[in-house]
Amino acid sequence: MKIIKAKDYEDMSRKAANIISAQVILKPDCVLGLATGSTPIGAYKQLAAWYKKGDVDFAEVSTYNLDEYRGLSHDDPQSYHYFMRENFFDHINIDLNNTHVPDGSNPDAAAACSEYDKIVAAAGYPDLQLLGIGNNGHIGFNEPDDHFSKGTHCVDLTESTIQANSRLFDSIDDVPRQAYTMGTQTIMYARMILVVANGEAKAQAVHDMCYGPVTPKCPASILQLHTNCVVVADEAALSLCE
Repeated sequence: MKIIKAKDYEDMSRKAANIISAQVILKPDCVLGLATGSTPIGAYKQLAAWYKKGDVDFAEVSTYNLDEYRGLSHDDPQSYHYFMRENFFDHINIDLNNTHVPDGSNPDAAAACSEYDKIVAAAGYPDLQLLGIGNNGHIGFNEPDDHFSKGTHCVDLTESTIQANSRLFDSIDDVPRQAYTMGTQTIMYARMILVVANGEAKAQAVHDMCYGPVTPKCPASILQLHTNCVVVADEAALSLCE
């Protein structure tokens, strides 16, 4: 696991965007695994700015997002389909037919998860998987548990995750209680993993991810076993790692 220290959120975002753009430049038809939440937004904005300057081209790229809330339609403003278009896809030249997010609108969890596993496997898994990390060490929506998950599955969100995500909704009562998420095993199939983290609230999770025991109680700790994992985090998020 390689750790890159950034000064602040803007520096973290730029450094992460550099790594992603290098992947796209080296392999124009690469497969990117993407994440949502507030942490990667800065990297997406930087990539969009570089696209507008002509520095990076997304025409042949395909993407597979980690997760989606169960019960939200693709055009729901709180859905991750909507998030990705608003924060990234609508600002670059990617073919929307090559972008994929779990189908949260499908009430049949088994069918929705099985179908997503099939299309991710058919793509050969991501060349680069972008991850954030939750305050409790979750990656995707893989919450602390007594085992590491395998394929895409439906999860009950923990109270801490619901609280953390409530800032994006009008009311905490509006936050969905379930989500479809790629499993830990699927994430580990990516050829490179890029984790971004910022802020003091993430410091304990980042420490446990990098230096704690490998345990499903901290799902991100499994990344210690990946052969090509890079963590880009600001000084506050790395404050317990020194």
